[in-house]
Amino acid sequence: MRVLIALIFPWFAFFTLGRPIAGILNVSKVEPTVGRLSLSGWPPAAIWAAYAVSQFPTDQKIRRAFGR
Repeated sequence: MRVLIALIFPWFAFFTLGRPIAGILNVSKVEPTVGRLSLSGWPPAAIWAAYAVSQFPTDQKIRRAFGR
């Protein structure tokens, strides 16, 4: 479900992962004036969000291992 969210609403996927700063950066990363409203900015944002979603279980395991 999160992967689908990452592809449709890339910025929102970061909020579901508990990373609001990354979500804000995702909105303004590629095209700060237009954000994700253009098609040229959407693919990089979706790729970044999908990668972050795919790495989320690994990040949780690392945090548990180090007790954070």
